[in-house]
Amino acid sequence: LLVAAGFSIVVGTAIGCAMGMFMPIRPYLRSLVVIDSGIPALSWMLIAVFWFKDPEARIFFILTVILLPFYALNVHDGIRALPREWSEALGTFRPSRWQIFRLLILPHVVPYVLMTTKSIIGYATRMVIFAELIGSAVGIGAKMGLAQGSFEMATVLAWTVFLVIFNIVMQALVAAVEAHLLRYRVEAQAR
Repeated sequence: LLVAAGFSIVVGTAIGCAMGMFMPIRPYLRSLVVIDSGIPALSWMLIAVFWFKDPEARIFFILTVILLPFYALNVHDGIRALPREWSEALGTFRPSRWQIFRLLILPHVVPYVLMTTKSIIGYATRMVIFAELIGSAVGIGAKMGLAQGSFEMATVLAWTVFLVIFNIVMQALVAAVEAHLLRYRVEAQAR
């Protein structure tokens, strides 16, 4: 889950930045991302079962193709929301593309990446469990499937409580990262 989420953050952010910064490739990348986001998760899970033998590779693939569009589209929207005045002000210094990216775009999209991460943590966890249930003989999803098959309600409830706690801990970790990265904001200082 963490590796696939980290990979999706990096690649999705890169795709979103490319869509926002390079006009000629924007429609093509956006079309691919929208098509990817329109494919049902179950379809990706079944494709992964056919394509990959290793259960970990299946789950990594499923999570990546499901989470990546969230980051790409939100980062692209973040770049589109960038105030024109900021671009014009930075443009007076004749910066290189790298400087524009490093000094203007990247700091501006960090809150969008963090917001996306907070929004999808629970969704990603549910997708992992579902993927393990369908495409793996190991993992929490597979164990919950076995418990359901043998009518072990206590096991299902125990794993459910564990997943709720896991989600709360992950939300707290992302909030801590957000507070650290965005500590320069007035709202962060008021906490």
